[in-house]
Amino acid sequence: MTGVTNSLPEKAADTTAEQPWPVRKLSVKISDYVDKMSALWVEGQIVQLNRRPGAPTAYVTLRDPEVDMSLSVTVHVNTLDAMGPGLQQGARVVVQAKPQFWTKRGSLHLNARQMRPVGVGELLARLEHLKQLLRSEGIFDAARKKPLPFLPHTVGLICGRASAAEKDVVENARRRWPATQFEIRQVAVQGPNTVAEVSAALAELDAAPHVQVIVVSRGGGGFEDLLPFSNEALVRAVSATRTPVVSAIGHDEDTPLLDFVADVRASTPTDAAKRVVPDLADELHGLAQTRAAGARALRHRLVAERRHLEQLRSRPVLVAPETMVATRRATVEALRDRARARMTHRLDRAHDQVGHLRGQLRALSPLQTLERGYAVVRHAGGEVVTDVATVESDELLRVTVASGDFAVRPVSGSPRSSE
Repeated sequence: MTGVTNSLPEKAADTTAEQPWPVRKLSVKISDYVDKMSALWVEGQIVQLNRRPGAPTAYVTLRDPEVDMSLSVTVHVNTLDAMGPGLQQGARVVVQAKPQFWTKRGSLHLNARQMRPVGVGELLARLEHLKQLLRSEGIFDAARKKPLPFLPHTVGLICGRASAAEKDVVENARRRWPATQFEIRQVAVQGPNTVAEVSAALAELDAAPHVQVIVVSRGGGGFEDLLPFSNEALVRAVSATRTPVVSAIGHDEDTPLLDFVADVRASTPTDAAKRVVPDLADELHGLAQTRAAGARALRHRLVAERRHLEQLRSRPVLVAPETMVATRRATVEALRDRARARMTHRLDRAHDQVGHLRGQLRALSPLQTLERGYAVVRHAGGEVVTDVATVESDELLRVTVASGDFAVRPVSGSPRSSE
């Protein structure tokens, strides 16, 4: 099937299981496609440099500083020599190269035409731009900082393999609080694998429920050695953790972006140990001082209460309780006498008023008039006789006097003279 070249499809989309491309065809197609690419500038970190004595060409492995991806680069030795003697593994460079595909080995490589080191000034400018970007998003805001626990159950520690930073954190923390427990993740703290390994360890420790604080620690180093700890992906990963993070990268003068996003920034790994756990001796001393202060306060309170009790006991009402009763009795009796006198006075006045009104009433009473000799004469029907003309002869009249009633018959009558 592979020997019939003329019958091979020209397009990849036209291939089938019955008419596949042989490897050589695919390799040639890829090579043709890559050859159409123009030369370009690419940035990376030199992780391998092979230069054979007398050979005109050197071989470089150029790796992405943030992820685990690399490309092979062929470069003329004159281009390397033009960069000076300082070029070594770990250096960050920008390369102008033409992509090429080797059909026999099926590999992509870059044929370098120019190579330049990435200067510290340029890196600093990039970091400053990234810092301002992250700050504008609020990632560095103090309000986002999580407080450290007073006494964490377990401390997560991310550090280099067999590093002095690990020893400093563990020994100083246990010197301060001997029962401190650690979950240690040893990772690359320099080079292209740093970001991936630190991020993975951070995610693992953040997911562990017993880990209550995480320390990311690394000793001092050169500017480029600490660049992974200013990586944007790592900074954002720290910002997203639920567990408080302490940054202990380098020394006081080193300030990677991880320091800005961490909840607490420690100047050194030893300082990180002091920040994550309390000092047992200080706590015992503080406890003793608190107990002593509490005892003093209790004694002072007892003295004050005893003094107050003595003052209460010395009051007359407690020394001679009957005095208070006698005083109150005298007051009650005085009030009773006053009430009685006022009531008697009011009754006397009321009695006098009633007598006066009684006299007035009696003076106006018809009976009182009858007692003075007057009489009331009524007809048989009960009408009062006020006119002689209304009286008939032999009419039976009823006369009322002070002592009673009696009947009379008039014999004669005459009207009263107006004189």
